[in-house]
Amino acid sequence: MKSAHPLSSSGSKPVFTADRWAALLAHRWEIRGLAVTPRILIFGIALLICLSPWGSPPLALALGLVVALVIGNPFPAQSRRYTSKLLQWSVVGLGFGMNAQTALQAGREGLLFTVVSILGTLTLGFLVGRWLGIDRKISHLISSGTAICGGSAIAAVGPVIQAEEGQMSVALGTVFILNSVALFLFPAVGHALQMSQNQFGLWAAIAIHDTSSVVGAASHYGDQALQIATTVKLARALWIIPVALGTAFFFKTKEAKVKLPWFILGFVGAMLLNTLVPALQPFTPAIVKLAKLGLTVTLFLIGAGLSLAVLRSVGVRPFVQGILLWGVVSAASLWVILHTVV
Repeated sequence: MKSAHPLSSSGSKPVFTADRWAALLAHRWEIRGLAVTPRILIFGIALLICLSPWGSPPLALALGLVVALVIGNPFPAQSRRYTSKLLQWSVVGLGFGMNAQTALQAGREGLLFTVVSILGTLTLGFLVGRWLGIDRKISHLISSGTAICGGSAIAAVGPVIQAEEGQMSVALGTVFILNSVALFLFPAVGHALQMSQNQFGLWAAIAIHDTSSVVGAASHYGDQALQIATTVKLARALWIIPVALGTAFFFKTKEAKVKLPWFILGFVGAMLLNTLVPALQPFTPAIVKLAKLGLTVTLFLIGAGLSLAVLRSVGVRPFVQGILLWGVVSAASLWVILHTVV
C-alpha cells in the first residue's frame, strides 16, 4: 500500500492546512547519506541567491524574512551562533578597504553627533518608558540599543542589569524589526532628499541601530557613504563601555562585567595596514569583496531569525517606545545633518 502524500486527504479534494504544510516541509529525502528536507533546500537556494551577482544586503534581509515567516529557519541554533561572529569578521575585512586619514576625519565629524544623540536618546528613552509604564529593564535595553548599536548594546547591557531572557527577547525583537525597516527605508529617503555620500553615511551611523544594517544601507548607497558610516558607527559602538558602567551605577548592580567589543580594534588594525603597507593593496579588494559577502550572509541570517514567535514576544508598548525613540533620533539627526554637513 502506498503511503499518503502530505497534501492528500480522504476526500476527492485536498485540504491544505498548517499541519499539512509543516508535514510537506519536513518530508525527508536521503541524498548520498544526507537527510534533506524541502525546508533545508529552500533555505539553501535563498542563501545561494544572496551570494550570487544579483545578491544585495536588502535582498538578503528580505529573503531571510521570507524564509523565517513562510517556512521557518531549519538551523535556528546555528544561525544565532554564527551571526555575531560573521558580522565581526566582515567588519574587520571592510577595514582593508578604508584609509585611516579619511576615517579619522569622519570620526571627528561624527563625535559631537554621537555624544549628543546617545545622551539624548537614553534620557528620552527613560522618560518615554515611564510614560508608557514599561518594565524598567526592558525600557533601558531598548534605549541602549537605539542609542548605541542595537543588538550588540543590548547583549552587553543585559547582563549588567541582570535582565531575564524574556526581557532580552523583547528588546532584541523591537530593535531587529526596526533595523529591517531602516535597511529599506533609509536609502530611499537619502535618494529622495539628494543627500550627499557624507551626509547619508553620517545619518545612517547615527539613526540605524545595528552595525549590520548600517553597513548594509550605506553599502547600497555608495562606497564613500560606507566608509563614513562604518567608521562613525564603530566609534559609536565603543560607547558600550561607559554606558554599561553607568548602567551598573544607576541600577546598583554589583560585580558587573562589561564586555569590550574587540572586533573594533581588528577593524582599526586592518585600516592601518591598508594605509601604511602598500604591498597589501593588490590583495585588499578581494578581502573587501569577501567581507561584503559575509555581511550579506549576516543579514540573511538576521532576517531568518525573525520568527513569528519573536514578533509576538515584542508587545505593543515596547514596540511603541522603540518607534518613538527611533523616529525622534532619525528626524532630529536628519534635520541637523542636512543643515550643517555638506
